[in-house]
Amino acid sequence: MTTEVPDGAPVVLFDGVCNLCNGFVQFIAPRDDEGEFYFASLQSDVGRELLSKHDLPTDELESIVLVEGEAAYVKSGAVLRIASRLGGLYRLLSPFRYVPRVLRDTVYDLVANNRYRLFGKKDRCEIPEGDVGARFLE
Repeated sequence: MTTEVPDGAPVVLFDGVCNLCNGFVQFIAPRDDEGEFYFASLQSDVGRELLSKHDLPTDELESIVLVEGEAAYVKSGAVLRIASRLGGLYRLLSPFRYVPRVLRDTVYDLVANNRYRLFGKKDRCEIPEGDVGARFLE
């Protein structure tokens, strides 16, 4: 774990107790060849601080959030931006940015609202070991 984010490094904020969200982090990490993404749970002090800094709710946000410098992407926008940054085949998702956000986010919300029932929940956020764990923010 680390306490500082290099300037401009993208930070993925996620629900630390959600199995689906943790799985998404585990999906991103090995595909992030440059090791540029950092991670923090929405429930952490760092997560709440970044949410507050970007005028996002700190108590009821049920979304993946990508923070890049002064910009913050939520829900489907965050997923598409992460896919774009990962490059390769994941850039094939880029055309979905032309689908109206309300439609993309409706599908996102359907999954997000049922994520605990469908994928389960942990008691607390578990930080992986190795390189990925070193990119988790305290």
